[in-house]
Amino acid sequence: MLAALGDWVAATPFADWAVSNPYAYPVANTVHVLALVLLLGGIGLVDLRVMGMFRPLPLQPLSRALVPIAATGVLILAASGSILFAADAEALARQGTFRLKLILIAIALANVALFRLRYGAVVADPPPAGARLLALASLLLWTSVAICGRMIAYS
Repeated sequence: MLAALGDWVAATPFADWAVSNPYAYPVANTVHVLALVLLLGGIGLVDLRVMGMFRPLPLQPLSRALVPIAATGVLILAASGSILFAADAEALARQGTFRLKLILIAIALANVALFRLRYGAVVADPPPAGARLLALASLLLWTSVAICGRMIAYS
């Protein structure tokens, strides 16, 4: 199914633009890395705080400040990632590392949804054990997504 999507994307004018424009790929790649910093920097600090680190920092204000930054990072990653995918859709769609990255993204987003459903936007301080476990999962999942993204170049 992903291979068929890759073939379809590769035949679009969007893919033609991503391949032929000399700035599309390098700019999208740079933006992708910067957006990853927003995501991991924002949610990573919140996850660490939920897990019990940095206790002098109040959790609610930290979360209110950094979660929107992380969410912005996710949106930018999706946009820049679509350009990166379009530039090499046929090959990426068949690559195991890329497929693993997509699976990890889906699990990480499900983890976000579960956290929000279970604990809402405001987590008690100190956070319950379940929130700490989901925060650890978040940190591991998003870091794994980043590692997979980097490893795509070597697969």
